[in-house]
Amino acid sequence: MSNQNSIKDIQIPIEGMTCASCSQTIERRLKKAPGVELISVNLATEIAQVRYNPEEIRLSEIKQLITKLGFVPLELKTGPKTDEDQIKKEHEISLMKRRLAISIGFALPLLYVAMGPMIPGLRWPVPSFMNPMTQPLVYALVELLLVIPILICGKKFYQVGFKNLMHLSPNMDSLIAIGTSSALLYSLFSTWQISTGDMMAVEHLYYETAGVIIALILLGKTLEAISKGKTSEAIKKLVGLAPKTATVLHGDMELQLPVDEIEVGDLLLVRPGEKIAVDGVVTEGYSSVDESMLTGESMPVEKQVGANVIGASLNKTGMLHYRAEKVGSETALAQIIQLVEQAQGTKAPIARMADIISGYFVPIVMGIALLSALTWFFLGQDVVFSLKVFIAVLVIACPCALGLATPTAIMVGTGRGAELGVLVKGGEALETAHKIQTVIFDKTGTLTKGIPEVTDWLLYNGYSEQDTLQLAASAEFGSEHPLGEAIVKAATSKSLTLIKIEHFNALPGRGISAVIGGRNILIGNLKLLEDHQVPADAALSDFNAISRQGKTPMYLAVDGQLAALIGAADTLKDSSKMAIEQLHQMGIKTVMITGDHQLTAEAIARTVGIDEVMAEVLPADKANAVKQFQAQGQCVAMVGDGINDAPALVQADVGIAIGSGTDVALESADIVLMKNDLMDVVKAISLSRKTIRNIKQNLFWAFFYNIIGIPVAAGLLYAFGGPLLNPVFAAAAMSLSSVSVVSNALRLKTLKL
Repeated sequence: MSNQNSIKDIQIPIEGMTCASCSQTIERRLKKAPGVELISVNLATEIAQVRYNPEEIRLSEIKQLITKLGFVPLELKTGPKTDEDQIKKEHEISLMKRRLAISIGFALPLLYVAMGPMIPGLRWPVPSFMNPMTQPLVYALVELLLVIPILICGKKFYQVGFKNLMHLSPNMDSLIAIGTSSALLYSLFSTWQISTGDMMAVEHLYYETAGVIIALILLGKTLEAISKGKTSEAIKKLVGLAPKTATVLHGDMELQLPVDEIEVGDLLLVRPGEKIAVDGVVTEGYSSVDESMLTGESMPVEKQVGANVIGASLNKTGMLHYRAEKVGSETALAQIIQLVEQAQGTKAPIARMADIISGYFVPIVMGIALLSALTWFFLGQDVVFSLKVFIAVLVIACPCALGLATPTAIMVGTGRGAELGVLVKGGEALETAHKIQTVIFDKTGTLTKGIPEVTDWLLYNGYSEQDTLQLAASAEFGSEHPLGEAIVKAATSKSLTLIKIEHFNALPGRGISAVIGGRNILIGNLKLLEDHQVPADAALSDFNAISRQGKTPMYLAVDGQLAALIGAADTLKDSSKMAIEQLHQMGIKTVMITGDHQLTAEAIARTVGIDEVMAEVLPADKANAVKQFQAQGQCVAMVGDGINDAPALVQADVGIAIGSGTDVALESADIVLMKNDLMDVVKAISLSRKTIRNIKQNLFWAFFYNIIGIPVAAGLLYAFGGPLLNPVFAAAAMSLSSVSVVSNALRLKTLKL
């Protein structure tokens, strides 16, 4: 039995993929390999995400399988994109542009020479030494010489196409290679006939068909590569944010060091106008810092001693000394880049239909091309007519458009989301979010600011405010709970001395118990007092009055006797009410879940317009609350802080962690919102809806193009008295189909949310 702990997830860049048939072939073959648990090949990013068990299959064996299929596995991708990656891509595009320029430079005179003398009424002049009527052999050889450089520029189509054909995994290149080779071979045969004295064979030269098809497809591929480069501009921007050097304080010296050499614990200096190098904590100074490039927050954030700073943010006004806390791949920026790259590399479930079709697409097209050509031949058409049909069908078919429809939209959509501070972790989360019917909000820190203040302190059984406040603050000292911090803050404001705690116990969903100076202290809700048989009837009316005001009441008991009722209010976020209103406009139901008393919860819910309230819910039961709505057939999103809400975030169809800008690698959440702003929940769902709409548009046009284009190329219009599609026009249409799909996806770059 294999050890699940040894399972590895890797990313393998793959060279040589040109269409969806390529990615589907790799997926289909590797899925059959023992030890490969998951394989997803993304055509747009040219990366295979592989989960495998190294006890059953080695990485070298996986690479060998890819190589045997006719593709080239490159070095493993272990980190975020670098400048070298960008330089390599730009070099590839530069080479494509050069090949395109050469191919067009020869295709235009080839088209002039081939078509000018042949078109009645046009009769473009050609030199007498190569007149097709008097010097047909010279004419044919000139065309041959002109087409050779074009074929050299497009040699990759033949190398990859025929190699894949030999591996029984034909792709788009195979269609181009077979189609243009057919035209070339027939032209070479006609040239040989001319050399043997058959002057009429000059009418059967199709060098220009092969040459112009290659040039047009190179044009389409170049435009596609440039457009695909634009889909990952969000990543480029993020990578470009990181400063290259930083000022490190070493004793009395200031050293300028590369950011890569900074280590945790180093003290750094950042002056006004400079970028903060890595994540850290301010040790000296005061300044305002622009974090908009990472969080989307437009207002600068004030930083003083003890404040966290994020690498790549811009120091605006003062000088800061800070200690490095996270460096390299641990910084917020590096993790954001990694999250965006992972999201761009994943597939949405909507892509599965296109993937399945792509796997059979090329063989079916080859069959249709051959069947169409033979049908016309047996119906009485000559070889030339049948050859045109054969080439046109092969060339017009476009598996590229099918393969690019989904990943390009996901790349652009997730990139745009990152620019706006909405990090979507994958294609599945992006797709599921558009189906959300119910959004469940945690209250504290999500709907509210999470910084409550003590508003009421009601006393019972003869206890004094000073005594009870001192005991309560001493018990809560060091507590991470916002209500506990509020009590400590109230005591500190009155300069009360805290007493050393002897025993402490946190009781989730109830409160705390402690022993201070030999006295037993309880602070929490009614359930806590009931568990310890402490009567609380005397405070019932006060409890209800505080709750109805939207405040959170807490009981304080000392030595088994009710001592005080504490009221605390947590201020709602400015964006809460607006976010709830917009979710309602989108047809989404809203629910608030909290451990607070029912009356308190209902008062807050009324203020913001929440539809339904689930109060007095223990943290451990939040996931069960999510299940209740899922059991009703609802697609549920859970919005929380990503820590104590982790089980509910995982249980939800879409888990959304809010306000997690300095800790973006929350495993439990599907979507991470950089700002502490509920309006970004609306943005996340809107982003999903608009991206999925874009994907559906892309898939529709990709399918529509092929469904219409292939029958037209096969001669459907000609059968009803219309024209026969020229292979050159088929090539132009094929090139434009891929470009149009990518261009449509690029519209998401300017998406307004």
